[in-house]
Amino acid sequence: MQNASPGTTKGRLNHSLLTQQLVDALREKILSGELPPGERLVEERLSEEFAVSRMPVREALRQLAASGLVIIEPRKGASVAQFHLDQLRELVEVRATLEALNARLAAKRHDPQQIAALQALLDEGVQRASTADADVLGVLNTKFHVALGQVAANSVLQEVMSSLRDRTAIFFTPLNRDRAPQNWEEHAAILRAVIKGDSELAGLLAARHIYNAAGIEP
Repeated sequence: MQNASPGTTKGRLNHSLLTQQLVDALREKILSGELPPGERLVEERLSEEFAVSRMPVREALRQLAASGLVIIEPRKGASVAQFHLDQLRELVEVRATLEALNARLAAKRHDPQQIAALQALLDEGVQRASTADADVLGVLNTKFHVALGQVAANSVLQEVMSSLRDRTAIFFTPLNRDRAPQNWEEHAAILRAVIKGDSELAGLLAARHIYNAAGIEP
């Protein structure tokens, strides 16, 4: 096989970068509710909106489908994922179970430097819970859970959780706009248990937090 020319390599890099930019932009629109569940995602329309060809749009939609934010159906095309009540409960049950495992591992393996970074995120979230807009708090919330995962130090679990957090964020985001202070109080309780090394309590609080955020009884 011949080596790709510099021009070809550069073209692939540019295409990958453009596709990722589209993924990020569409993901933000979906999670903010600007593109609501069930909304059709027409390639031609998106190509015009973002002033790009249809190829990177098609690839971006495939990536979003792989993460569960988009559904692609034969002869129907792509649309923003929407879930029935039973499906929502199933997703919440799985996420609560895995977030509990995440917290338990963090309590067992916590590193002082990582804990300091997590505490800084918590402090910022608590400070801004009553004043920041939903998008800012959503970013901070994701950062907190990701940072907790870094403390847990299980790469397989984090890979699974990344996709699951995206899928559940579709309905968590609008629900949590009115409970930001409570979210951060629950984060603080989880972190206290992690710092104490109480893995069982950390897991229990993490699972309860997910059910509370979803507005679903365990």
